[in-house]
Amino acid sequence: MNHTPPSTHFSSRPWAIILAAGQSTRLEQAAGGTKKQFLPWRGEPLFWHSARVLSRVPTMGGLILVVPEADMAQTTAWVADFFAKDSLGVPVKVVSGGMLRQDSVRRGLEALPAQCSVVVVHDAARPFVSAGLIVRLLEAVKGRTVGAVPGLPVTDTIKQVQGGVVQTTIPRETLQTVQTPQVFSRKILEQAHQRCRVEGWTVTDDASLLERMGQIVRIVPGDAANIKITTPEDLDFLMEKSCMDTHVPCVGMGYDVHRFGPGRPLKLGGVPFPGGPEVIAHSDGDVLLHALADAILGCLGRGDIGEMYPDTDPKLEGIDSAVLVAEVLELAHQDAVQLTHVDLNIVAQVPRIAPRREEIRRNVARLLQLDYAQVNVKAGTEEGLGFTGAKQGIKAMAVVTGWKNVQRKSSG
Repeated sequence: MNHTPPSTHFSSRPWAIILAAGQSTRLEQAAGGTKKQFLPWRGEPLFWHSARVLSRVPTMGGLILVVPEADMAQTTAWVADFFAKDSLGVPVKVVSGGMLRQDSVRRGLEALPAQCSVVVVHDAARPFVSAGLIVRLLEAVKGRTVGAVPGLPVTDTIKQVQGGVVQTTIPRETLQTVQTPQVFSRKILEQAHQRCRVEGWTVTDDASLLERMGQIVRIVPGDAANIKITTPEDLDFLMEKSCMDTHVPCVGMGYDVHRFGPGRPLKLGGVPFPGGPEVIAHSDGDVLLHALADAILGCLGRGDIGEMYPDTDPKLEGIDSAVLVAEVLELAHQDAVQLTHVDLNIVAQVPRIAPRREEIRRNVARLLQLDYAQVNVKAGTEEGLGFTGAKQGIKAMAVVTGWKNVQRKSSG
């Protein structure tokens, strides 16, 4: 079952396979008969939280959601309902999984569009993944590196045990625990799964297949918050996470201006305006996303966009402003700040904003992983006054509100 928003075709971009086909028998009993990937958290099943984050990655082309055959109808209905309320901005396909994890990945690969060359594989039971981690993994897959996985150094002492008796201590200096998402060359991953079927391999992650084929898999620093909901204790953590934090309100305001002139094609909120005036800018010149990033930084108390992304940095020349927003959102994730509402205002004599306003609104909501109703976009002129009235430039303002999670101190 496909759910495709009315937007640009993204098939040449990376696609993500979200694995939600596990049986999770032990946790299902503790959760009253609900599989972990379908557990409700903050009003939505766990798999949709992962889908939201993956869709927020600026280059993401679409999502393949792999679920148990018995849950296809329910999941398809959920996705349709979510799309009716707020499209993620990328296509979502729902397919049935197989007996083993590797069977489900293979079915996800079969559902990818032909043009997709890079694939992200993620466990639905890791709802706390961040867009910043996904971006870092995508950046790592290039050249001879055909796979990248997030890893964390092992800090506990590791013992090899047999029959309840310690046999030896394993040096931990070279050990890492590995998470998802994992990113691969689609061609190589498909070859690995073909080999897996021929050889009869059974593995617990896709990187293991590439390792057996002698391919290079790069480790990218993982995220300790990116835990997997696996045991009843993890379920307790999930429930406590919703009620054990103190929420402190925060607010930020952003402002940005760009001159018109030969330079970059005009984009506002990530939406291109063909035929509109060009802007003079070091980056891609998206004045609205710059004001938005500035406001988020204000909400976090982390300075301003000019300080973090100076226009003298050659690495930022022509950069997509959606990437900057993703990086700022990663800071919000690190600071435990949840954005709640965004109010954006564009001031310009040209071009006309009104015909594209809803498109901008939906795209910004997607980038921020917010509901459509949590984003507002306004546009106006200055009645021919000032530099905008003289059609010399454009300006934008943004106000962002949020909640900062502060862990309550123990009364003991």
